[in-house]
Amino acid sequence: MKKILLPLSISLGALISAQEKSEAPVIDTTKAWSIQGQNTLMLNQAAFSNWVGGGANNVGWLAGVNYNLTYEKGKDLWENIIILGYGQNNTKGIGTRKTQDVINLSTNYGREFAEHWYISGGASLQTQFAAGYEDGNNPEAAKISNFMAPGYLNLGAGVTYRPNDNFTMTLRPANARWTFVLDKDLQYAGTYGLKNDGDSSLFQFGFLGTAIYKVKIMENINLTNTGSVFSNYLDHPERLVLSYSGVLNMKINKFISTNVTLDLLYDHNQIQKTQLKQTLGVGFAYNFDNGKKRSENKDNQSWLKK
Repeated sequence: MKKILLPLSISLGALISAQEKSEAPVIDTTKAWSIQGQNTLMLNQAAFSNWVGGGANNVGWLAGVNYNLTYEKGKDLWENIIILGYGQNNTKGIGTRKTQDVINLSTNYGREFAEHWYISGGASLQTQFAAGYEDGNNPEAAKISNFMAPGYLNLGAGVTYRPNDNFTMTLRPANARWTFVLDKDLQYAGTYGLKNDGDSSLFQFGFLGTAIYKVKIMENINLTNTGSVFSNYLDHPERLVLSYSGVLNMKINKFISTNVTLDLLYDHNQIQKTQLKQTLGVGFAYNFDNGKKRSENKDNQSWLKK
């Protein structure tokens, strides 16, 4: 009997131990913070000597960062975007000209009230680093822009719809918009909508809608689309401020990629024409992805992964 009970006891003990191990609580290692970003440095150069086809020696550079910092926990969603970019080109006989200049900062906090829908509020700031000139950024020409001239500050509340990491749409029926012109040379009536000579700001209140849509065209080729629309309730609400930005990223390897950007803007207070800017660059780019989001659609983050 003892010979039978001993192996039976050992087997029973092993079974109980295995059951206890299987029922041990699973530790959630998913991080609430997710940081995705891209650092870029684009270079271009051309040199000519006795070249009968003609041409001017030139060298140029463009540097930028694009960070997306997101906090997701429970019903809370807090997204922060930092976009900075600046570039120059120096051409023999012409001099140095600016080719890229952007500061775009935004933050948006939301509390989920239905699946994928959030009551939200946030702010954004858009401006540039350096002065811009009428004749192709020629410093001898008339100055038309500068740091915080204009600068646009938006502050509002509304709802955010975010079904996955590839698409986010925010609608703010209550949005305050300030246009700042802090360069005294540009503070003249009619410039950027200013009402009187010497004014440094313009206040508007209206509707703001923004959307970001990311598309993975194929392996290592991704397109990020960003659009916005603003209507001022207080004065000429039919004069919409429309903007679109498209960034096509074609990754060659871990550190080298090609970027093509397209920016479209219509703002009646700036110029009554559609503005267009396009850039193409090949250079160094480093992507990073730190932290796994709590979103159910984690696989949709692949657009920025290394």
